[in-house]
Amino acid sequence: LAQFDALREGDMPNLRRVLWCGEVLPTTTLTYMMERMPHASFTNLYGPTEATIASSVYRVPDGAYDASQPIPIGRACRGEELHILEEDLRPTRIGEIGQLYISGCGLSPGYWQDKEKTEAAFITVDLGSGPMRVYRTGDLAWMDSDGVFHFVGREDSQIKSRGYRIELGEIDAAIHALDEVAQCATVAVESDGFEGKRIGCALVPMPNYSEISPAPLLRELRKTLPGYMLPSIWKVMDELPVNANGKIDRPAIRRLLALDAASQKKSSVR
Repeated sequence: LAQFDALREGDMPNLRRVLWCGEVLPTTTLTYMMERMPHASFTNLYGPTEATIASSVYRVPDGAYDASQPIPIGRACRGEELHILEEDLRPTRIGEIGQLYISGCGLSPGYWQDKEKTEAAFITVDLGSGPMRVYRTGDLAWMDSDGVFHFVGREDSQIKSRGYRIELGEIDAAIHALDEVAQCATVAVESDGFEGKRIGCALVPMPNYSEISPAPLLRELRKTLPGYMLPSIWKVMDELPVNANGKIDRPAIRRLLALDAASQKKSSVR
């Protein structure tokens, strides 16, 4: 709806509540919907299949929302708890990024007839109140001083480039905040040079920005991101590839950007 600018202010007057869960919703999509449907409330749900889909909830405050800020995943649903732990399974401090675990009544018994995978993902920890079973989500998050949880990205989306540790989710959030961008996916592309992995971005522009180029995007991104976090490979697409589960297919995007980078290198050598 947002990508094709299909809504006008006051559309869907009987709609009372909008909920979403699964992929991270671009903040620009949220602000677009809020501006056109101020009569509705907007709620973000977070949770993996292994914890029965919805494990936390965040109701967006009424009124304007800052498009430069990612949408929090909120607080745990009743009967469940969220925990952010270090690699040694100790709780992180407020504001520190760590690995996100879930405990409580929503946890699955495990993976069907796969004992090894179950034991790797569902573990027992003691955080001071006795042993409890938790699920390791593979996501990175942090908790603010109000007890609200914030999703950062997948654990495997953390890369090291030119000596810097980079969260690709932070770059995604900054690019999503740009008016020109409807969808984007940031990935790490292997390089045979000395700089290590390069950052690439595939994006879908908003309909009124059909002629889009990296230069103006980079000018805007430099206001919020340091130079080492700026993508050096760009690909504008009509739509992002998705996998069998309907989620953005980042491995496919990584392969496409790697091919583009290789062809650019050959052209420069010639």
